[in-house]
Amino acid sequence: MNNFKRSALLGFSCLGVMLTVSQAQAEPTLYLGMNGGTMERLYADKVLPAFEKANNVKVVIVPGTSADILAKVQASKGNPQMHVMFLDDGIMYRAIAMGLCDKLEDSPPLAQIPAKGRIKDQAVAVSLGVTGLAYNTRLFKEKGWNAPTSWMDMADPRFKDKLVFQSMASSTFGLHGFLMFNRIQGGSETDVEPGFKAWPNTVGRNVLEYIPSSAKISEMLQTDEAALFPLTPTQVTALKLKGMPVEYAQPKEGSVVLNVAECAIANNTQPELAQKLAAFLLTPEAQAAALEDGDQIPSNPNTPTTDKTRGQVEAMKQYLTTAIAIDWDQVNEQRPAWNARWNRSIER
Repeated sequence: MNNFKRSALLGFSCLGVMLTVSQAQAEPTLYLGMNGGTMERLYADKVLPAFEKANNVKVVIVPGTSADILAKVQASKGNPQMHVMFLDDGIMYRAIAMGLCDKLEDSPPLAQIPAKGRIKDQAVAVSLGVTGLAYNTRLFKEKGWNAPTSWMDMADPRFKDKLVFQSMASSTFGLHGFLMFNRIQGGSETDVEPGFKAWPNTVGRNVLEYIPSSAKISEMLQTDEAALFPLTPTQVTALKLKGMPVEYAQPKEGSVVLNVAECAIANNTQPELAQKLAAFLLTPEAQAAALEDGDQIPSNPNTPTTDKTRGQVEAMKQYLTTAIAIDWDQVNEQRPAWNARWNRSIER
């Protein structure tokens, strides 16, 4: 091969490498804040690849609890590092009040979400859920106990040192459980005195441990330390798929609405793509994948179901007919004071 041809081939080879590098550099990256673990793997493997391919974009998940994600976005409010975030609905209300969310742009998928799935005009439910009670089926069978039917079962003496309760100060599950107990005692979201007064000598006597999140539930089920605890049907299904002896119980007083909501983060560096991603995550395509492979109950009623998922979706519809919706604006206004009182008088 003469020097001219060799130089030409080398030149074309270098050009190809430069183009590849240039294209790789041109591919934008979006950062999506959401729960880690099972949910993170579900979205990374099953949901996001279709969006990435269609838009020539890379989506990187930033894992963490809702409280973690909110803190990170708040800390970088002037120059946000994330583009879209998933938060539990109550924490999403706080994010909106802090000015951390852009208004969602109109899109066909957004128009398909029922009004009850919207949070103001800045956030929308991605998946539907409720908080009820979950119980250790192996332990219940061994002891000959009937399945729980009421939030007041948390105060049943048979569960002495077998009730595991998520801290109200750090967990939506714990907050829901406390507020339902408070309602039964005659309180409301504007009056939590009955709940705080009655807790120590009722539910409080049964609590083995106050945990900051539900991460320890799996371990405590395996060792039979946990007999009863607040949880969602979706998380119960995830535990059952891991072989855990657990089942969900719908309290007769009703469960509590707990949706996972999304918003595009205000002042992010890719506002157009962030809105596109938020819209995609509401589509039947995205939500069908999240349902089929991760038991995430869709907020879009047009999402198709299969023989595997139809029962879960129908069950959630039934749970939601009696579920209690929390006035989150009211709760978030008072929650710092509640948290301080909880830490001082309950988890002291």
